[in-house]
Amino acid sequence: MKNTVTTFKEAKEKGTKLTVLTAYDYSTAKLMDEANINGILVGDSLGMVCLGYKDTLSVTMEDMIHHTKAVSRGAKNALVIGDMPFMSYQTSVYDAVVNAGRLIKEGGAQAVKLEGGAIVLEQVKAIVKAQIPVMGHIGLTPQSINMFGGFKVQGKSEEVARQIIEDAKSLEEAGVFSITLEGIPEKLAEIITREVSIPTIGIGAGASCDGQVLVYQDMLGMFSDMTPKFVKKFADVGTIMKQGFSKYIEEVQKGTFPAKEHCFKIDEEVLNKLY
Repeated sequence: MKNTVTTFKEAKEKGTKLTVLTAYDYSTAKLMDEANINGILVGDSLGMVCLGYKDTLSVTMEDMIHHTKAVSRGAKNALVIGDMPFMSYQTSVYDAVVNAGRLIKEGGAQAVKLEGGAIVLEQVKAIVKAQIPVMGHIGLTPQSINMFGGFKVQGKSEEVARQIIEDAKSLEEAGVFSITLEGIPEKLAEIITREVSIPTIGIGAGASCDGQVLVYQDMLGMFSDMTPKFVKKFADVGTIMKQGFSKYIEEVQKGTFPAKEHCFKIDEEVLNKLY
């Protein structure tokens, strides 16, 4: 069944946990879709795990559209959510609507995600008014790491915790269909999940959220530059890949690959005419 913003809301009402993973290419999205993932986030995390940047701040709209196009071609049933990169929506409400529209029209996404609470409410309202579904994102927002002083857990003090709760309620009122809660204490996420009627999708926010999202390279052991505490390695694909690469190198160097079964033949009569 096709996942939509409506089925996301219904899942919360039924108490069914939602599953979301990041993807950045056609073949990965296709595999996730065949595994019946609910949503695929084309995250600006691609800046780190695909492009080798130290953070997400250098990712452009062109990067996001390029990768969202690929994912949308591979995902038939998953809800495809395109991340709005740094400075694609902070500059003005107009820019926010135009760039959100590009992710839908050019990238093929069915929804967009942007970071922030009270400071982006006008952008959220305008995007929703343009008939584009929006996923909110509060707590540890990676595009704000220079303000936070790094990738640090948010919401540990009463003041910040209250602000995050208020941000969640404000985003719901502004019309978001769900909210990503990143890097906040489990109990705080539990309060927010209880206080809002829309699904909460946690990443480093505990099991009380209505669903979970992870960067797929993290959960498959394919990215070792940084491993957050909240990541569980569900398979060690990185090691398997390196073993495969090493085996390939070894066989090519030994001359055992390609073998006869990997080669094409030519008729001897044709071959004789070449000499």
